[in-house]
Amino acid sequence: MDAVRKSISHLIMRHPQVSDSSPNRREFLDNSVRNAAGIAAGVLAMERTSRAHPSSREQLRLGMIGLGDQGQKHVQTLQAIDSATITAICDVDGRNLALAQHQIVEDQGTRPIAITQYEKLLERNDVDAVVISTPDHWHAQMVIDACQAGKHVYLEQPVGHSIIEGEQMCSAARESGTLVQTGLPQRSAAHYQSAINVLRAGTIGPIHHVKAWAVHRRKSIGHGTPTSSPRGVDYMRWLGSAPKRDFQSNRFHRNWPWFWDYGSGELGIWGVHMLDVARWGLGVDTPERVLALGGMRHFDDDRETPDTLQVLYRFGNIDVCWEHRQWSQHGIEGRMSGTAFYGADGTLIVDRSGWKVYGHNEQLYADASEMKLAHMQNFLDAVRGLTELNANIMEGHLSAAMCHWGNMSFLQNRELQIDPKTRQVKNM
Repeated sequence: MDAVRKSISHLIMRHPQVSDSSPNRREFLDNSVRNAAGIAAGVLAMERTSRAHPSSREQLRLGMIGLGDQGQKHVQTLQAIDSATITAICDVDGRNLALAQHQIVEDQGTRPIAITQYEKLLERNDVDAVVISTPDHWHAQMVIDACQAGKHVYLEQPVGHSIIEGEQMCSAARESGTLVQTGLPQRSAAHYQSAINVLRAGTIGPIHHVKAWAVHRRKSIGHGTPTSSPRGVDYMRWLGSAPKRDFQSNRFHRNWPWFWDYGSGELGIWGVHMLDVARWGLGVDTPERVLALGGMRHFDDDRETPDTLQVLYRFGNIDVCWEHRQWSQHGIEGRMSGTAFYGADGTLIVDRSGWKVYGHNEQLYADASEMKLAHMQNFLDAVRGLTELNANIMEGHLSAAMCHWGNMSFLQNRELQIDPKTRQVKNM
């Protein structure tokens, strides 16, 4: 019961640490310097320059913070963009740093400096913008620091680890004037955009119900025991503001989303994307009521977040239903993940493979379009002043909040009533 109360409190009230003078923060930095000694040996740093704001014809200089699976994918995406250069990389895991640096040298021909302290990366004059792909519990602090340093940000979803963190990031971006693109690549995909246009045109009539889902067969993470952290990993810095505890391998790389201290479960992995499409298609912001039911139905392991969950969101007279199963391969509407809009004159179903309208007198459909490269390009073009962001921090926050409310309802085992204007839970 204490663990449940703690998780609920975290979802509502979690604040990022913003003090540079706290003893814990100094301790983290000292540990990072010691751990970085072996990593930095033999590393050639690119020279700093005095240019902080590139023109539309200059190369954008990027810093990568977090080089796990998602960070490595962003590195690969950026190699296809000639107008951007990765000048600095940061991770608390020396192996991730070494692998990323080697790959970037091979692909772009220049060597980025490798850093274990993201604050040092933000101080560099040869970094115009940063791409943040760390575990969720670090997002808010890094974004706030980046905004205060005048760096534009591409941030993975969910944007924050709680609703209040999302609000704080929106404020930081607004006050600093920096751009923050959130990792919702569907917003830059041509086939998703055309699907939204079909909905907005009223093609399927009034929409009465929306369903979003993710059905995957994930692996068990087993039962772990505390051990010493791997060599070259600054584990205390990885924990950051999360509760201090001994290292446990099945709570670390790839598995951290299944623990409340660091992630938001399947809602934070797939839910934020598919629910964002639902919100986008309906043109709505905040639900009035949220009710979640689910639990651990299949796995017997250390994960804390539910492997089976349904969440019902009420927007006026429209219900949006989320469902996930982490132990099945039989998806909904014939698709492993997606969003379905049920209208009086037809049903539109869209996922990353395309969209199609059913029950209509016309054959309406579109095949998949590229989205990850398009989304990153949109961010870079916005930094140059050539366009608007397709998924700004407020849009990301509103979609992430839906995930946090769903998790809160699950943990409290009750319906939440929300004020759409203030985004506050009224029946706490």
